[in-house]
Amino acid sequence: MTPLRTIMIAGALLGAAPGLIATASAQSAEMSFFLTSNGPGKGGDLGGLAGADKHCQTLAQAAGAGAKTWRAYLSTQAADGQPAVNARDRIGKGPWQNAKGVVVAKDVADLHGASNNLTKQTALSEKGEVINGRGDTPNRHDVLTGSQADGTAFAAGEDRTCRNWTSSTQGAAMVGHSDRIGLRDDEPSRSWNTSHPSRGPDGGCSQADLKSTGGDGLLYCFAAN
Repeated sequence: MTPLRTIMIAGALLGAAPGLIATASAQSAEMSFFLTSNGPGKGGDLGGLAGADKHCQTLAQAAGAGAKTWRAYLSTQAADGQPAVNARDRIGKGPWQNAKGVVVAKDVADLHGASNNLTKQTALSEKGEVINGRGDTPNRHDVLTGSQADGTAFAAGEDRTCRNWTSSTQGAAMVGHSDRIGLRDDEPSRSWNTSHPSRGPDGGCSQADLKSTGGDGLLYCFAAN
């Protein structure tokens, strides 16, 4: 390619950039659901529900959707005199759409039903990017939820929330598969919110443990308003 042609193409791209940026910003402003492009980096220690919500809000703000109130899709278990919290009760009423304007669920019932539109192609990050799934390197499809299939919390006892999102060593967290694919063709493997508990040599809740089974400490974030 000649230097002149290179300059012309670069100029054309630069000329188109403002319109493209405006379109992307408009899409981001309407976004009401995303899968985080990254986690806080401390495994299952998210700083509790408040810390997880803040992570969602920060990423949404950077993407131009910070005017909404964002909540992480996470449950907690009853402990220390505090009642359980259900993920499904934290996220508003819907409908929710991704960064490209595609509706992933009409309401809470639809989200937890067989007809929801959560797939690898629709569970986009706040940047509108597809997150790596099974078969990609690295696989990042394990998403922290601590929830049962209907979006409710697990009973007190066996840890499924990395000690209510405060542990980066001992414990376990229930995760879902954002790409709806697992080792087998069964309901847990296809579940977006309740596939299997985390595990690993550090105790189950470290960042390394989450990565070892195909995760990265990622979260689903929903606009609650």
